[in-house]
Amino acid sequence: MRSKHGLTVLTLGSTLALAALSAPLQAEPPAYVVYDTGAAGVGNGINNLGWPSGVLITTTGAAHAALWSPGNVIDLGTLGGTNSGVEWPIKNNHGLVVGISETATTDPLGETFSCSAFIPTNGHTCLPFLWQNGTLSALPLLGGNNGFATGLNNAGAAVGWAETAVRDGTCVAPQVLQFLAVQWGPVSGAKRVLPPYAGDSTSAATAINDAGEAVGISGDCDVAVGAFSARHSLLWVNGRPIKLPTLGGQGWNTPMAINSSGAVVGFSDLPGDVSGGVLTPNFQSFLWTREGGIVNLGVLPGDALSEATGINDFGQIVGTSFDASGSPRVFLGENGQIYDLNTLVQANAPLYLLFSGDINDRGEITGQACVVVDGACGSVLHTFVAIVAPGNGENHRGDNGQSAARPTMSAELRERLLQQRHLANMKPEPVPAR
Repeated sequence: MRSKHGLTVLTLGSTLALAALSAPLQAEPPAYVVYDTGAAGVGNGINNLGWPSGVLITTTGAAHAALWSPGNVIDLGTLGGTNSGVEWPIKNNHGLVVGISETATTDPLGETFSCSAFIPTNGHTCLPFLWQNGTLSALPLLGGNNGFATGLNNAGAAVGWAETAVRDGTCVAPQVLQFLAVQWGPVSGAKRVLPPYAGDSTSAATAINDAGEAVGISGDCDVAVGAFSARHSLLWVNGRPIKLPTLGGQGWNTPMAINSSGAVVGFSDLPGDVSGGVLTPNFQSFLWTREGGIVNLGVLPGDALSEATGINDFGQIVGTSFDASGSPRVFLGENGQIYDLNTLVQANAPLYLLFSGDINDRGEITGQACVVVDGACGSVLHTFVAIVAPGNGENHRGDNGQSAARPTMSAELRERLLQQRHLANMKPEPVPAR
């Protein structure tokens, strides 16, 4: 079909049939076909069925957790509040989804908690949810008022973090309560704490693989969003925390995803992020494996920061690279290199790919893109899915993945992008007393 701007827009039903069954690594990056789901929002996860999950922006402007299936988008609803979301890569292939939802209950301590960096919470509490068989249910907390669910494996084990009833002296207002990483299930109703690293007060789990290995962060309570909450990167094996290496910084050391073989990707600050008693984010995307240790994946040419958000079982990685002004673009990582995904898509692609979500084992990628009109990003941002191109894929846009012309972007749109992707919170802040 064609959009109102005269650009070709591929539809979900017509393009999924073109996908390859797998995405074996090759000497050069594969060519991709990208299509516009037509839905305002962002894809943050994609399972091996090719179903993205993420956030749908409704006609009223609310953010709702969503699941895309061929030809459909399913609004998962909320737990009584206005907003909800699936904010981390979800790869469950059995129709289960986890995320976060604003409630209609005013937070009794006036906290904004971690959720407010991702969805508006309007002074209300925020709960972790499980969506199953068309029903949204709250996951149990640890004695506090708020929680956050991130990852879910195919056995039905979910991870995230939840507040306890403990008032934590390392918290920075408005945060008051300690939070700890938690695993829910796989048995219905079961939960267990995944403890922080020795000497830290808080922990948060971000992903879990089918072997039951979880990854996440450990540190101070801080404002419950990154920074010094992520002093350490952790891997939990059988519930025992193991400190992972970082790229040398003192904050923002955050694993985002773990594959079946235990390879971990995320982002980590470099040395020098603390100067004059102030933490300034300088993170780069990383890959960690048991065999090779931690590797800095770097940034695309001319950029300053990067974060890896997803990895599949073939070792392909997706992430986002940012220039000094915060303008983002999606990268694909394989064979020790990262490539601008915008250069690997068809020449007449209707979208510019801004933020990565995840990549599945068929090489399908989801995230967020802008519709390009006359060389500029429009104000409406859509969920995209990119699939490996059939045939030799020679008709791609760029030059072997290294660079593509960035569309112009208004300052207002750039600020909105960073805010909705929680990066506006990554500002310099004082080092707390220890």
